[in-house]
Amino acid sequence: MLKKGKKNPAEQEEESGKTFRKLRHRHSAVESDINRLEHHGLDRCLDKGLKAFKRYCALGVIAANLHKLGNVLQEKARKKEKKLRKAA
Repeated sequence: MLKKGKKNPAEQEEESGKTFRKLRHRHSAVESDINRLEHHGLDRCLDKGLKAFKRYCALGVIAANLHKLGNVLQEKARKKEKKLRKAA
């Protein structure tokens, strides 16, 4: 992550590199995925025990993936419908 405040020349050099920029962009993608999982019920785990926690996490990931898959299918249907309207 970026360092706040005044940076020394070595830190400035490190933060301006291509690798650092790629990693910074990946971090924002991870934050987005975490927010998506929280939105699909993984913000609180009311189950007790490790086995129940793992099951709860798996179900949350499945729910998020199903939601994403549904969005992809809806977008495909919209494009197909739009194409048919143009042809008619």
